[in-house]
Amino acid sequence: MRGLAGHGVDGRILAPDTWLMKPPRILAPHPGRIPSKKLALRGSRVTTRAALVTHFKSRRMALVLAVALAAASQAEAQTTGPVPSRPEATAPAETAPRPKPPRDKRTQINALFEALRLAPDEATAEAVGERLEPLLGETQSTAGELLLARANAAAEAKQYDLALALLDQVVEIEPDSLAGFSRRATVYYLQDDYADALLDIREVLAREPRHYTMLLGLAMILREIGDEPRALEAARKALAVNPNLAPAKELVSQLATKVDGRGI
Repeated sequence: MRGLAGHGVDGRILAPDTWLMKPPRILAPHPGRIPSKKLALRGSRVTTRAALVTHFKSRRMALVLAVALAAASQAEAQTTGPVPSRPEATAPAETAPRPKPPRDKRTQINALFEALRLAPDEATAEAVGERLEPLLGETQSTAGELLLARANAAAEAKQYDLALALLDQVVEIEPDSLAGFSRRATVYYLQDDYADALLDIREVLAREPRHYTMLLGLAMILREIGDEPRALEAARKALAVNPNLAPAKELVSQLATKVDGRGI
């Protein structure tokens, strides 16, 4: 998925390639016990302490996802009602089952948003975001995927008119997809066309109000056009979804004193 998180808080525009979707990075718990002596990693030796740090970070990420998946499963069960009981296979006591991501896309997105909200630090939130963003940016057809890829290439080459023409086709054939609207909002922003960018951001948020990169982009545009109260409101909404979103934290810090202090 593409979004506006690639722009700095000071309004400066980063390189277009930073707006593109990152492939998901799969994190898994450490495969075995950590030895008490030095651990070999990629041909070099690291200390036991470094191995322990890696081990516990992996366990923490797995714990955050497990809690989020449990919450999503409980919400789904309340919506769909009880499921008929089935005979359960008996597994050996020493091999406890590990939580698996749900196959349903919407349930998986909900679980990842919950994991993002519960992430204990910025690194964990970034890892969750790398799994969430491709799901939000998926197209619904092969034609849409090809058009989006061509639009991304054109935007990287700063051929913005061509990129917009291709993204217009994506939106036309996939009017309910987030991918076309969010990417087109980014290109409009790169052209300083804030009016059209705001229209596409509105379309994205109408379909997914938790889209934190679009909320951040909305806050940045509103600040640039001088609407600081609404910019602060949008930045705070982005932080409610992703409490570790550093640009939103900085934006709130900059605007809070100006906006909240006016009535004093």
